[in-house]
Amino acid sequence: MTIPVPSKKTDRTSQSIIHRTLSGFSWTFSGTGVRVGLELLVMAVLARLLTPRDFGVVAVAVLVVRLAEVFAQIGIGPAIVQRIDLKAIHMRAGFTISWLSGLFLMFLVSFLAPQISSFFQMEELIPVVRVTSIVFFFHGICLVAESLLQREFQFRWLAIVQVVSYAIGYGGAGICFAFLGFGVWSLVFAFISQMVVKSIFLLIIKHHPMRPSLERRAVADLMYFGGGFTLSRIGNAIAGQGDYLVVGRWLGADALGFYGRAYQLMTIPAMLFAKIIDTVLFPAMAKIQMQQDRLRTAYRRGVALIALIVLPASATAYMLSPEIITVVFGPKWLEAVVPFKIFAMAILFRTSYKMSDSLARATGAVYKRAWRQGVYAALVLGGAIIGQYWGIHGVAYGVFFAIVVNFILMAHLSLAALSLSWKEFFVVHVSALPLTAIVLLEVFSITTVLRNAAMPALVILASSMVCVLVTITLLFYLSSKSMLGRDGIWMLQTLSNYIPNKINPFKNRAAL
Repeated sequence: MTIPVPSKKTDRTSQSIIHRTLSGFSWTFSGTGVRVGLELLVMAVLARLLTPRDFGVVAVAVLVVRLAEVFAQIGIGPAIVQRIDLKAIHMRAGFTISWLSGLFLMFLVSFLAPQISSFFQMEELIPVVRVTSIVFFFHGICLVAESLLQREFQFRWLAIVQVVSYAIGYGGAGICFAFLGFGVWSLVFAFISQMVVKSIFLLIIKHHPMRPSLERRAVADLMYFGGGFTLSRIGNAIAGQGDYLVVGRWLGADALGFYGRAYQLMTIPAMLFAKIIDTVLFPAMAKIQMQQDRLRTAYRRGVALIALIVLPASATAYMLSPEIITVVFGPKWLEAVVPFKIFAMAILFRTSYKMSDSLARATGAVYKRAWRQGVYAALVLGGAIIGQYWGIHGVAYGVFFAIVVNFILMAHLSLAALSLSWKEFFVVHVSALPLTAIVLLEVFSITTVLRNAAMPALVILASSMVCVLVTITLLFYLSSKSMLGRDGIWMLQTLSNYIPNKINPFKNRAAL
């Protein structure tokens, strides 16, 4: 029996995908990291210029947009990324469907604004919802361009657009209008400006066929995958916004302002890695969707690396929650501390499930993903409704439970698809425990001493973060396998190949 030997062409293709994926990680991580820094800065400024009620009212309007956006997209973007034999007619059909659905939803949401306002018992919501609905149109006309950049691994441009649109659109416009005394409208104009700037840049950067077409076969090709994806997105959108709906409806705009800031802070580290996973790994996995061994390795390494980075971050956020809230938002936001501590414990589950999510979409398992997201949505809504009797703290606990269950359900989907056992799945998380324990002990010691000395929140936060960063950098420099695990060592070695030798502190230091 002849053993097949991989061809040089196959090796080159494999290396090309690895190189492009790692390059994508680098650009997406840099772009998302800068975006996170900008977001923290903008939140800190706006939190001091605006009231919790301002944030609460706009959070409801954004909630409406996020829920309706699921139907506006109809899964067209991911269908374009995932499709192997993409043709010009698919791009034309996708563009036509996306802008038509965006236009339709813009008018529909504007028309339903009075009913939405009545449901949430906020009269000021009517004009806010109507103006905010403009984003549907702009999102529709740039959807295909963004998906094509993602499909073609053009992550540098995606990172640049992400940073520029937030900095100029949201940050620049929002802070300027807030300083001028526009109140709640500062956040509305910021939200719209960000989407307008993003759309303009995407359409300039990525040209594609825009001549309208609803050719039957092309629409069917996109809608089969898009239909399953949309079912999942409905569940995911309800899960992601259902708690906001409950808090806004039963606890009011002020409570939603506190709850929303706590939740947003939790999602910053989750967003950092989830964005990278979603933007980079989804198209990379789609390229190798028929090669189960490579998919299995990519999934295992991804889960291990997320745990290695996120678990220490989660422990740090939990211990420093009072200081983080005080420094970022100011002392008037201290009601957000307890929900933030609860959400800090959920960061790993909120982030890691994205690996399973990307795998399901890359392999076309969108309908298996859909019912799981339906369960997740039901748990979020149920947990939030029950929890609201105990205020925003109760809602946070209900949502935490739902996030954990969703993590388990999505992991089950991935393990079944890749023929991995639960034992293997849990073992890849073990390598993160020693580093997490060191960080937790270090932060606990520092905060205990400095809090007893009545030091300012900024001093406690800065001291803790410096010590943690020095510790982690030292451990990475030493390339300790007991701290990083085999997957962490592999990533360190692989990344070192892309750093020039003169400035590479990790070269030849990895302990194999």
